[in-house]
Amino acid sequence: MSAEPAIMVRPSAARERILDTAFTLFYARGIRGVGVDLIIAESGVAKATFYKHFPSKDDLVVAYLDKVDGVWSGQLRHAAEAAGPDPAMQLVGMFDALSNACRRQGYRGCAFINAAAESQPGTAVHDRTVAHKTAVLAWVRDLAEQAGARDPGSLARSLTLLLDGGLASGSLDADPEAPEVAKASARALVHAACSEPSPAAEALG
Repeated sequence: MSAEPAIMVRPSAARERILDTAFTLFYARGIRGVGVDLIIAESGVAKATFYKHFPSKDDLVVAYLDKVDGVWSGQLRHAAEAAGPDPAMQLVGMFDALSNACRRQGYRGCAFINAAAESQPGTAVHDRTVAHKTAVLAWVRDLAEQAGARDPGSLARSLTLLLDGGLASGSLDADPEAPEVAKASARALVHAACSEPSPAAEALG
């Protein structure tokens, strides 16, 4: 007896409209600066419909961060893969996603850093921001291991800190050269971490 095919459940159109509205408003104005009533009005749904899909504002914020995660993680991976099959080059290539993000109209920095600044540790929203950063760090560490880094954890931490710094700089000073400087710094870090040390350097310990 053959198994019944799985039924694909499409997201509610109203839910997607609410989430799209929240995505735009939260990123542009900040999470605290946007109330539920504004999202209901802008999305054109009834209050009952809103609370059916999102019982609390925090539920909506977490869904918003899930959506941002999908977009930003996808952009990072795409930029890395576009650099070619070499994991070391992918570690540098992922910084092209930074260049694209900072040039975008209405750019306001990293949505996760912004959300972390507006939430309390231990809350669902703050936990979601930490989960995102942890996942990115784990992915970069895996690439660093594949690239043959002597200390993959240290390299991954350095590169993700550089990535976050570039995201912040793009919002604070909007320096168009910042992403290229970050990428150049990443290239130097990867080269130093993955190249074979010279005998003299090994002798120095």
